[in-house]
Amino acid sequence: MARYIGPKSRIARRFGEAIFGPDKVLSKRNFPPGQHGNGRRRKTSEYGVMLAEKQKAKFTYGVLEKQFRNLFNKAASASGITGEILLQSLECRLDNVVYRLGIAPTRAAARQLVNHKHITVDGRVVNIASFSVKPGQIVAVREKSKSLEVIADSLAGFNHSKYPWIEWDESSKSGKLLHRPERADIPENIKEQLIVELYSKN
Repeated sequence: MARYIGPKSRIARRFGEAIFGPDKVLSKRNFPPGQHGNGRRRKTSEYGVMLAEKQKAKFTYGVLEKQFRNLFNKAASASGITGEILLQSLECRLDNVVYRLGIAPTRAAARQLVNHKHITVDGRVVNIASFSVKPGQIVAVREKSKSLEVIADSLAGFNHSKYPWIEWDESSKSGKLLHRPERADIPENIKEQLIVELYSKN
């Protein structure tokens, strides 16, 4: 499956949540897309509910199936709660950290900044969005990219205190990952246990 590049409102309506951020279309049409979206719907099966939760997580973080499966397998083999470790791994992806730091307004925009070599990790340019940021590492805007309008606009008035696992330095336009986030601190409405149950059936 290739990365989805269609209308984001359509995906948000499928899940009934603004998973990509504020959505005017969703507020007007809070029902699934398609010809029968506003009609009576058959009850979704247990498997369908679990599959939808996995799809929602993939779309939220912009991860493809193979990447998502690899992250799950690593989480399953690690000690701890598999679902929580999976979400922590998604949160520590470089594109997501850039988004959480407020450097970009969306994860898609963050991914683009990373791909175009505007972001450094510990002083070295990293252009791999899936790069896993480790606690203690510093993610920063490349020196010659600090004047980019999209970055300045995104950072204007951004509240960094809502993400206690990262520390922002405005003067250097850099942030440090203090530790992997606790599940209670991750704001995404994802029922990770359903994803674990789905993979356990395969």
